[in-house]
Amino acid sequence: METAPSITAGHAVLETVIGFMGIAWSEKGLIRLCLPERSRESVERRLMRHSGVSASTAQPPWVVELIASIKAYAAGEDVDFSNVPVDLDGVDDFRLAIYDAARKLSYGETITYGELAKRAGHAGLPRETGAALGANPVPLVIPCHRILAAGGKIGGFSAPGGSVTKEKMLAMEGVRVGPPPPAQVSFGF
Repeated sequence: METAPSITAGHAVLETVIGFMGIAWSEKGLIRLCLPERSRESVERRLMRHSGVSASTAQPPWVVELIASIKAYAAGEDVDFSNVPVDLDGVDDFRLAIYDAARKLSYGETITYGELAKRAGHAGLPRETGAALGANPVPLVIPCHRILAAGGKIGGFSAPGGSVTKEKMLAMEGVRVGPPPPAQVSFGF
């Protein structure tokens, strides 16, 4: 009697109190995380757009734990994602250094792009750091929402909802930031 091979890659769409979120994993770890959207279908579409995302929905034990942790985070609990295995195959050394430094930030802790670049060993590269975080495949687990622009401004955010989503995530962690700057400043004359 043959045993079926164990499923090691897959994806899941989960309903949380803040919306539908999605994750995808390989045999090495998490490869994608989609932040909240209004519909299960839009999250599923976003996940399946990426190469390497398996159609399987069988969940290994660490994924079952991760899903519970994501739901707890969405419900306002202080959750530490630093031990979640992440598969960053194909990511360059600069981005790996930035992501590693960002993963060391704890719940509710914020830092500027410039300071994160310095901690990652790349002082003087805040813009490049922002670009690396904009390409982050697993937000929340690599907590790019905790990185702010100089002067405590919210900065950009590439997830659905943009900087409003970033501000909401930070507010859930007890961090208050000012509103994003207006697109154009008028002089009133």
